Amino acid sequence: QARSALGPALDKATGTLLYNAAARLKDPKHLGFLVDYIARREILTDLQLSAALEYVKSHPLEPLDVADFERACGVGVCITPEQIEEAVEAVISKHRAELLAERYHFNMGLLMGEARNRLQWADGKTIKNEVDLQVLHLLGPKTEADLEKKPKAAKARLAPVEKQKAAVVENGDMGTEMQSLLEQLRGEALKFHKPGENYKTEGYVVTPNTMALLKQHLAITGGQVRTRFPPEPNGILHIGHAKAINFNFGYAKANGGVCFLRYDDTNPEKEEEKYFTAIREMVEWLGYQPYAVTHASDYFDQLYTWALELIRRGQAYVCHQKVEEIKGHNPPPSPWRDRPVEESLLLFEDMRKGKFGEGEATLRMKLVMEDGKMDPVAYRVKFTPHHRTGDKWCIYPTYDYTHCLCDSIEHITHSLCTKEFQARRSSYFWLCNALDVYCPVQWEYGRLNLLYTVVSKRKIIRLVETGAVRDWDDPRLFTLTALRRRGFPPEAINNFCARVGVTVAQATMEPHLLEACAREVLNEQAPRAMAVLEPLKVTITSFPASKALEVLVPNFPADESRGFHKVPFHQTIYIEETDFREEADKGYKRLAPGQPVGLRHAGYVITVQNIIKDVSGRVIELEVTCTKSDVAEKPKAFIHWVSEPLACEVRLYERLFLHKNPEDPSEVPGGFLSDLNPDSLRVMHNALVDTSVRSARPFDKFQFERLGYFSVDPDSKEGKMVFNRTVTLKEDPGKA
Repeated sequence: QARSALGPALDKATGTLLYNAAARLKDPKHLGFLVDYIARREILTDLQLSAALEYVKSHPLEPLDVADFERACGVGVCITPEQIEEAVEAVISKHRAELLAERYHFNMGLLMGEARNRLQWADGKTIKNEVDLQVLHLLGPKTEADLEKKPKAAKARLAPVEKQKAAVVENGDMGTEMQSLLEQLRGEALKFHKPGENYKTEGYVVTPNTMALLKQHLAITGGQVRTRFPPEPNGILHIGHAKAINFNFGYAKANGGVCFLRYDDTNPEKEEEKYFTAIREMVEWLGYQPYAVTHASDYFDQLYTWALELIRRGQAYVCHQKVEEIKGHNPPPSPWRDRPVEESLLLFEDMRKGKFGEGEATLRMKLVMEDGKMDPVAYRVKFTPHHRTGDKWCIYPTYDYTHCLCDSIEHITHSLCTKEFQARRSSYFWLCNALDVYCPVQWEYGRLNLLYTVVSKRKIIRLVETGAVRDWDDPRLFTLTALRRRGFPPEAINNFCARVGVTVAQATMEPHLLEACAREVLNEQAPRAMAVLEPLKVTITSFPASKALEVLVPNFPADESRGFHKVPFHQTIYIEETDFREEADKGYKRLAPGQPVGLRHAGYVITVQNIIKDVSGRVIELEVTCTKSDVAEKPKAFIHWVSEPLACEVRLYERLFLHKNPEDPSEVPGGFLSDLNPDSLRVMHNALVDTSVRSARPFDKFQFERLGYFSVDPDSKEGKMVFNRTVTLKEDPGKA
């Protein structure tokens, strides 16, 4: 096309512009238009070409306003050498004092940028040459001092930021880790379209009605970012959903928008009220408040009306192929695809009235999806009462039909979903455009997976049915209810999602990375207490008082300003069995005959005097003497202890599965149920804990000194508290 205007020989500059136009233009319908301008030498620079590409992207409808286009691209604007010289002179005059002081260490890019701002369409190379020439004239040639590297300014150390408790993120301040996630999501806003500029997205389909619909959309939303989190209420949310929650709610928050919680309740056979409740609880537990809580079923009447319209437009038909026939990617074409519109309307009405049995008729849409799936189902017959609409409907819409239309009704700007839904993007755009309704933009991101676990609803149900776990909230699972029960703080889960990052690629993470996030948060949040898991009785024969003493223990030893609690210190105390040995081998520093130890916080050192054993030879009690720490020789170690304690049960958890990928047949040929770790739960029935935790409630968290972080389990009852170990104090090197 260019040669027809310029002849067979094209100069390099023109060739480069032609190549860039072809490579960067997403919609080829305007390629000929741009080539004409390049061939006529009316677009001469890459700067003009970039402006031209942006213009055609921002104006998808034909015909283009030629005068407006030429004005936006600098067509016909002639910048003379004299204008460039004058612009550079003015800029150098403005910065003359700094230039003379800093000489060639001055940021010359600043001069070029300011000169470019004065002459938008000037050639950048010409401006640079003029800047170099005038700077040389002002400063003269470079000296040895000019050639030395400018010393880097020392970075000011930031004062430590006090970590904030996670409040409701919708209206509250964010902690430092949450800010990092929001900063990432603000960065994503640079990649995503602005509200109302959906047509700038690659692959977005523009129809003659698109611009008018977008104008109406902006009038309704005021240009606000709108996202939604759309879970199916047929199971409990898991760690992968935490990323989706953070992404959807976080993206809206980061960009001054709102996020809907919308239940995709289109399959009444599998939906239960407990799932609706648990989903909302988990969203709010993670610190988010939905802008509105909606249901796909709120829109059943409108969806049905649109289905009729789709049939009238010849874009949908009633089909009688069986489910088995249309499964897979190469099913036989439907013999009913071209049935008359009037016939499909009557049959669809019969479906609604219950005249067809389940599986005898479906409503299908006339399109082929990216993955080759042909004519996806829009409606199917199900004689199951709905939890919200009762017996009103016996036909229910599918995800492929419902999702994009609910997004349209709620004027969602960014429909964020995981990568596996990319194959449905074309059907998303197609359906909105087929009905001439506002069409949001679907954006995909990589899902988050964890090793050593399963998260599919079907497999968790199998684990529950076989007794491998107690329920969906068993602390060995990675459902959000299970993580909460185990004691993971919501801030730790949000921080974990921030560290995974806003990635398009699927992320498969090790559990120890989530555990590390929990330790960071719990170290700041969990007050200290002392507990003994396997108690050994110790009697202090030289106890210095006739009754129990009170010992002050700091809630947070690193910051005593956060308060203290009192624990009794009596003649009888209990220590861990493992903190005593009859023979101290090399490297052992705790209690043994001839090797005293200190008692944490008590201010005393104890020394073994007598060992008492049962008939089997097992040590059941120690008799010791005690000496004040300030007069005794410093011991090799200090151990924790309890006195006048509370009885409790402690549950210690390990990984539920032995292999990283329990669902991978090559790794676990016998299936995931054959990979269960027999030591995933160890219960310490006779544990003891100090009295400072007496008033704790379910989900309260503590650090048991030297043992780990623990959370009060809802199974706790009067007289017998139950604690779950969340994580150990340090990462087990064998798990990393």
